[in-house]
Amino acid sequence: MGNISVAIKKFFTNKNTVTVVGVLAAIVVLYVGYNYRINSKINPQSVPYSLNELNPKTKITKDMIGTTEVPPAMLRGEPIMEARDIINKYVRSDTVIPAGSLFYKSSVVSLSELPDSIIYEYPEDYVLVNMAVNTTNTYGNKIFPRNYIDIYLKIVKEDVVEGAVTNETTDKIMIGKLLENVQVIDVLDSAGDSVFENVEEKRTPAQIIFAVPEEYHILLRKTMYLRTYEATLIPVPTAESLKKNPGEVAISNTDLKDFINEITVWTDDNAGTTTGDGNLSNT
Repeated sequence: MGNISVAIKKFFTNKNTVTVVGVLAAIVVLYVGYNYRINSKINPQSVPYSLNELNPKTKITKDMIGTTEVPPAMLRGEPIMEARDIINKYVRSDTVIPAGSLFYKSSVVSLSELPDSIIYEYPEDYVLVNMAVNTTNTYGNKIFPRNYIDIYLKIVKEDVVEGAVTNETTDKIMIGKLLENVQVIDVLDSAGDSVFENVEEKRTPAQIIFAVPEEYHILLRKTMYLRTYEATLIPVPTAESLKKNPGEVAISNTDLKDFINEITVWTDDNAGTTTGDGNLSNT
């Protein structure tokens, strides 16, 4: 064993041997590196692409994405290589992604990066509602996004009172809280810009945006389109947002709800009759 150790030691201490081993090692490194670089350029990589044309602000879901094999040398710019980095993201507001196109970092953004992202942030199965307001009924522009409001309804009906000489008119007023715990999504001015987007500009509120379940949405639309009665929706801010668990949006006054449904019933002899809940039933 001693002789073998001495022989190995002499072998590796020989200058010629060290030179040969060094040259061989360098050749191996060059060969492996060269092959790696060549393969990295020609071996196709799986890359996600768009199955359909995607319009600006479209939310990208899994069923909109396919995968294809592309040689790395053909990839230009900054393509997104993994589908997980695309799913639930959005197409930029100024971009259209053509069908068959790869996804690029410059064309895909998160929800918070959309300029009007706040109006997309509402529960599924809710419907967006825009309600006309002004500085006065927003308490001097003191209703802010994320605040909660109650929505009161004032209805005025002009009645004719028959008199001995002439008929006189008198107003009957109904007022009450229609909806409660409505969360404000945004407050916009007449140009559609967020009132509180730039605190240096004094913008005048023209509408508040919120979302409610479809049943309440229909109820509010009926109220907004009343013609026989003078109907006014009144937003009233509350301290609900200060609670740890704010309440859910709900009908506050069933009498008002029933009244609205009753006065918005319409009849069509050919089509049928709409019931108070807005559904069409044949007669």
